[in-house]
Order: sequence, then structure tokens, then C-alpha cells
Amino acid sequence: MTAKGTFDTAGWDAKPPFDERDGITLGLVSMTKTFHGDLTGTSVVNLMVASTPVEESRVYVALERIEGTLEGRKGSFVVAHHAVSDRGRQSLTVTVVPDSATGELTGLRGHMTITIAADGTHSYTLDHTLP
Repeated sequence: MTAKGTFDTAGWDAKPPFDERDGITLGLVSMTKTFHGDLTGTSVVNLMVASTPVEESRVYVALERIEGTLEGRKGSFVVAHHAVSDRGRQSLTVTVVPDSATGELTGLRGHMTITIAADGTHSYTLDHTLP
């Protein structure tokens, strides 16, 4: 199955770096999201970010708990993010953490694609299975 829609972000809360040397900075950020479309609900995202002296080379890993309704089923689930920008070439993997889903979403498996349009609009596609 495929779920599609948009989401809004808010509350970008960057903590002071926990490691900063040789031009490399490691830090923590948290933010919230509100989902619209086939998935409706909210989430809290906790990111660990590494930036380098090369403007377009950085990485983040994150865990995000999403609570809401997916195609009429209520519950929550966790996704894990792994994003790399290598001198501007970007890759992003977002995976539903196995056995993290609750409520009517128990058993959810899948992967999410996130797209940011030129106008700044964020959209998602969640390819998934439900028992």
C-alpha cells in the first residue's frame, strides 16, 4: 500500500554542540511535524547532526515517533532516518522501525520517501504493509 500527503515542521530546537573540533560540529536538534493526507497526526523528531567545513557535506540520523491515523487506523509508530549530503548529492532513508507500531497499526512495516519542493512544501510517500 502507498500513503501520500504533506507535512509541516515547527519548533526547530537546536541544542549547543556536544562536540566541536577541527571544523566538524556534532549537535542535537528536536522538532515537531504535523501530517496531512493519508497519514494524519503529529510527531516529535530527535536528530543528531554532523556538519563539516564543506557547506554541502553533512549528515543526520534521527528517530521520530508518529502518532495519528494511517488510512483509517489509529496508533503510533517509530521511523528511523539516515540522511547524507555529499557535496550536494543527497540520499535519505526513512524506515519504519520493526515492531514499533501500536494500536490498530500493530505490524506496520515500510519505508518513507520525503520530498521538499522548490517552494518549501514538504511531502511524504509511505510504502507500507499492514496485517
